[in-house]
Amino acid sequence: MTLRCAVLDDFQSVATTAADWSPLAGRVDVVSFPEHFATEDETAEALASFDIVVTLRERVPFPATLLDRLPRLRLLVASGMRNSVIDHQAAARNGVTVCGTASAGTPPVELTWALLLGLARSIVPEATALRTGGPWQSTVGADLHGRRLGLLGLGRIGSRVAAVGLAFGMDVVAWSPNLTAERAAEVGTRLAASKEELLATSDFVSVHLALGDRSRGLIGAPELALMGPDAYLVNTSRAAIVDQDALLAALHAGTIAGAAVDVFDTEPLPADHPMRTAPRLLATPHLGYVSRANYAAYYGDAVEDIEAYLAGSPVRLLGA
Repeated sequence: MTLRCAVLDDFQSVATTAADWSPLAGRVDVVSFPEHFATEDETAEALASFDIVVTLRERVPFPATLLDRLPRLRLLVASGMRNSVIDHQAAARNGVTVCGTASAGTPPVELTWALLLGLARSIVPEATALRTGGPWQSTVGADLHGRRLGLLGLGRIGSRVAAVGLAFGMDVVAWSPNLTAERAAEVGTRLAASKEELLATSDFVSVHLALGDRSRGLIGAPELALMGPDAYLVNTSRAAIVDQDALLAALHAGTIAGAAVDVFDTEPLPADHPMRTAPRLLATPHLGYVSRANYAAYYGDAVEDIEAYLAGSPVRLLGA
């Protein structure tokens, strides 16, 4: 019997070409969905006839209420090795094996710097003005050399962001709940005395924390108020770490110089969402992980996960 595999949120329609799916030929029919299912009802209806689902990052939640409605589902492959929107207990109760894939840390590092530089030098408004007959040189760029970069999180991604900041000649400081001075020194940075000190003294603040109970809502209105009118915030981590309403208020009030975000509370972002029109905001549609090499890793490992499952020896198990 041929199994059916659904690949979700294949926005660029590249999932089946980013990796070699031929090892599954004759055993698994692969169907990619370039559109996002906005509701649980839509998701349940679309996936009712599938045995295998490959889901992209944490875009589609798989709570118990959804898993209970997918009696045919047997294998759920999530890109990356961490997924907070899958109810692993419900998956196990429903006989669903959950597997992950490799995920490179370099693409989000590179995007972080693309956004930070874009903010500092007003790349988008200046490029737009040039192409549309606007003013020649309408902004004055912010310097990086000699300025302070504050990193909230100094893990796999944050430490690489720090290395680039140091190469630019920036003063790099970092803070997270468990960060030690020794760890900060290992990557050439200094431990900030507190989150508040980091926010109050940094010219650029970049978020690189995993989402959890301690980091959810970590940056709200009081924290944003600590940042000066010449300071910039960059978030390529998780939207829920920064209070979106508080950020919008700060951008409209001009209490911070600007922000760059790649992550949102709702994705894809609704057409009428205020983030689409907020001033002083450089926003991208969650491109942090979107690169050729990362997609090759995601979908190449997904093929391996499916092969291993069919052979009776699942690999890269999540929630086990």
